[in-house]
Amino acid sequence: MRFATRLVGGTLLILILAMAVLLLAAERSLRRDLVGDIERSLEAEAGLIREALSADSAEWGAGVRRLAEQNGRRISIVDATGRVRADSDFPPGPLPAIENHLGRPEIRAALEGRTGVATRRSETVGRTLLYVAVPGGPGAIRVAASLSQVDEIVHRAQGAVAGAALLALLVGAVLALIAGRSIARPLTGITTAARAIAAGSPPRFPRSGIPDIDALVQALRQMHRQLGDRFEELRREQAESAALVESMVEGVIAADERGRTVTANPAARRLLGYDQLDPLPDIAELFRAKAAREVVNAVLAGDPVQDREVDLDGRSVLLNARPLPAGGAVLVMHDLTELRRLEAIRRDFVANVSHELKTPLTSISGYAETLLSVPPEPEMARSFLQTILANARRMQRLVDDLLDLSRIEAGRWQPARVAVDVAAAAREAWDELAARPGYSKIEFGVEVESGAEQLCADTDALDHILTNLMENSLRHTPAGGHITCLARREGDGIAVAIRDDGAGITREHLPRIFERFYRADASRSREEGGTGLGLAIVKHLVEAHGGRVSADSERGKGTTVTCWFPDA
Repeated sequence: MRFATRLVGGTLLILILAMAVLLLAAERSLRRDLVGDIERSLEAEAGLIREALSADSAEWGAGVRRLAEQNGRRISIVDATGRVRADSDFPPGPLPAIENHLGRPEIRAALEGRTGVATRRSETVGRTLLYVAVPGGPGAIRVAASLSQVDEIVHRAQGAVAGAALLALLVGAVLALIAGRSIARPLTGITTAARAIAAGSPPRFPRSGIPDIDALVQALRQMHRQLGDRFEELRREQAESAALVESMVEGVIAADERGRTVTANPAARRLLGYDQLDPLPDIAELFRAKAAREVVNAVLAGDPVQDREVDLDGRSVLLNARPLPAGGAVLVMHDLTELRRLEAIRRDFVANVSHELKTPLTSISGYAETLLSVPPEPEMARSFLQTILANARRMQRLVDDLLDLSRIEAGRWQPARVAVDVAAAAREAWDELAARPGYSKIEFGVEVESGAEQLCADTDALDHILTNLMENSLRHTPAGGHITCLARREGDGIAVAIRDDGAGITREHLPRIFERFYRADASRSREEGGTGLGLAIVKHLVEAHGGRVSADSERGKGTTVTCWFPDA
């Protein structure tokens, strides 16, 4: 029910109750006053009749009938025994048998010397009468008057009051309707404004001119401003939290109390193999690994899970799960695959470095101990010292390569790019190597295609790259073999390749030849003095230029290592 309807209905109900009370009170008051006036009039008339009553009882009947005709009253004369001696309502002649009136209250009071008053329905005349009896005559003189006139006057007064009440009700209803609408209109406006606030739309606040409603509007306007500020703050915090979760390298998954997945950041989708727009199943169905499902079941049961490492499709993932206070759970996945790989590389690195250093150190230590224990002949001493020097230089090269590789990987080295003549750089690097004993029987050639004469690279880095590649080819190419430097344009850069027709590398070893200390033929490389870091240094130097390196080989048919350098 609307406010205006309630206001009009409430006002009408109050007016009706007020009018009903007013009518009842007016009717009682008017009836009491009228009856009191008639009672006093009857008492006065009874006193006059008592004074005018004849001493002859035979004339009482005619006398009361004559007086009754004059004032329209019923007059009765009752003796001390309660017998009616005369009554104006009976015709002349002997009175019929009339009930003894000694039991009438007004007669009994009059016989006791007081004025008696009573109102009742007369069985004799069949009307409601007001009786007033006074002492006099043979016992009591009673005058009665009908109350129908009183009822008629009261009814007329009630009709007048009812008409005025209906008019007042009509006027009150109209005024209440006007007042209700004047109050309901701004309240409706306030309701509309509140709905707009709830919907996030700009509200329009009404003006009523009613101080209380205007105060409510002002409070609502202030609340809207405060809510806007708080919503803005919440949106900002939500955006920051969402951006933080989205940017996390850890996978974050949140589920509601029913286990439905409600949030999954990009890292989590990548770990689980879902695209950004793919719908996600319930959290209990996200994982195929048994260990991961056990974690989900535990956290959905309300038990937190800390640092549980599981295997997800070949990836090592650390799971942490916490139940949420309102139900549901949040699951954080940290991909440890790269960390475990780096740990394995570190262990291999330490083992390889230890092994690489152990061989020359053993030789140095053994020959030095021999020189100290037994003074050798000059030729033998010279041979021992040369061996010691060769192993010391081998260790020096290993340390230098490790330092170079560490500096490049740490980003402390940046290439100083200039235009470099590919053919000249290749021949210069070869000339330095060809001067070494045993390498003069291998033929070297340079083939540079049109448009690939120059590339943009660091001069020292390019020399280091070519030297390492050529030196690697020399170790695996027998006497009479060929090593060729090739240069050609590929897309937006120059590809420089070192090709040999040596022993070659089997297919299974190709993906790992650029790893540190990895050797397809470990015993032969060590015998020829390689450190196992040459190709790793080549790879990092080329990538530092923004390029890439690749290898193609077949066992017994030689190897080709290609380095691509982008144009500046």
